[in-house]
Amino acid sequence: MPQLIVVALLALTLTACQGGPNVGQEPGRSAGQAAGSAPAVDVTLPPASGRFDYQLGAAYELDGGLDVVVRDATAEPAAGAYGVCYVNGFQTQPGQADRWLDGNEDLLLHDAAGELVVDPDWPDEYVLDPSTEAKRDRILGVLGPVVTGCAEAGFDAVEIDNLDTWTRFTDPGTGLVEQEDALALARSYVALAHESGLAIGQKNAAEATPAARAVGFDFAVTEECAAYDECAAYTEVYGEHVLQIEYTDNLPESFDVVCAGADRAPLTILRDRGLVGPDDAAYVYDQC
Repeated sequence: MPQLIVVALLALTLTACQGGPNVGQEPGRSAGQAAGSAPAVDVTLPPASGRFDYQLGAAYELDGGLDVVVRDATAEPAAGAYGVCYVNGFQTQPGQADRWLDGNEDLLLHDAAGELVVDPDWPDEYVLDPSTEAKRDRILGVLGPVVTGCAEAGFDAVEIDNLDTWTRFTDPGTGLVEQEDALALARSYVALAHESGLAIGQKNAAEATPAARAVGFDFAVTEECAAYDECAAYTEVYGEHVLQIEYTDNLPESFDVVCAGADRAPLTILRDRGLVGPDDAAYVYDQC
């Protein structure tokens, strides 16, 4: 009887310690619950106020500091800021094709003629093939350490790029990614991120936002949603936990008008397309 009592007390204690609100979240709301469709997890969401920057092209510090910074997985997180780690989860990274071509070429998408499929907008990126559970497991074997490495480096979250391959590669003749397969791979990334203590952000793919939220993504990172009139697709699902980037070469109206938009994210910035550093003449940075 005494042993049973001890076990019961331990169970009650563990239950009481779980599910508390995280820093940066509304009281009583756990990460993954903003839209009421994703399970609660013990991660911290990005703040919805402060100074935000998107630094994939170059990592740098700004006078006055930053509150939220997205950097590539190969960079260190910004000191004193909420750090989001960029990982290309559905295509290969430029300069890293060898890790796939040497022993993992079957994990890359092929067309009906057996040729490798590349992203026409990024011709140095091959498309991953998540068509079977075995392939998804092996893809995770390659990219999983990148995700866990983000946590080990001190990042708070990870954003997974190119979820939308299933919306762009739709022809068996030229390369086909099925929606259910892409979402199954996304689910694996979500699980791994959460196990590593990372929040995970949906990157672009406005049409996939409800499905991505249901898979378990915690927040969104959107490029050019104002330019394509898609911002509501993110803010209606993720609320204030959306990071928005617009680019100088594709603004349909002034940035002031973008900032006045009812559906824009609380953290909205304007950047140069190359995402270069302040020492480059092409550098542009502004925030609403």
